Amino acid sequence: MRVGVLQSNYIPWRGYFDIIHDVDLFIFYDDVQYTVNDWRNRNVVKTANGVTWLTIPIGNQNDRRICDVEIRDRSWARKHWATIEQSYRRAAQFPRFHEFFREIYAETWTSLSELNQTLIRRIARECLGIQTEFRDSREYALSSSKADRLLGLLRLVGADEYVTGPSARQYLDPDAFAQSGVRVIWKDYGGYPEYPQPHGPFAPRVSIVDTLMCCGDQAAHYIWGYRNA
Repeated sequence: MRVGVLQSNYIPWRGYFDIIHDVDLFIFYDDVQYTVNDWRNRNVVKTANGVTWLTIPIGNQNDRRICDVEIRDRSWARKHWATIEQSYRRAAQFPRFHEFFREIYAETWTSLSELNQTLIRRIARECLGIQTEFRDSREYALSSSKADRLLGLLRLVGADEYVTGPSARQYLDPDAFAQSGVRVIWKDYGGYPEYPQPHGPFAPRVSIVDTLMCCGDQAAHYIWGYRNA
């Protein structure tokens, strides 16, 4: 079984969904330390004024797990939707996804993890047609040891292949995984093709919102389909 394990991100970029598409089982890893100035509560979209951050305010308490991060501010959703609507209203596929995102931002969210996971699951299923199974690491009894925790999770679900991004090379020992019967597959984010995008020169590392609004049914081609074209 091929498995991916990642912390949930806010409206992540296409590479995140590329990993989801690559695996049989994708596990949200949100019962770990929240990381500051990361992708957990923010991402970027392209506007007439350039690439702009959309950040969910979550307070200054950083010593907590991702799944424990509360959203108390109620104004952020209206502002984020206003930015998306203004930036992409002339994009080719805006009419198709307008109601999908408007409804998401009209809801009241109190948990960052719940918001992120809901968005990712729904985008994967409803917008990209991905059939990968989703689970949450909190469903499993895991050890507290940071070094063994991820490998223990992979053993529990019967993984024989683990797909992860290139940044994991900084801390992951593939030989230790191999000794436990799990082959590490390093995801290559290079080679993603450009697509028609509003507001000037192409910006590659933007939220999946951009890819959907610009590409619609062709979004999957610009994430994984181009490899088989």
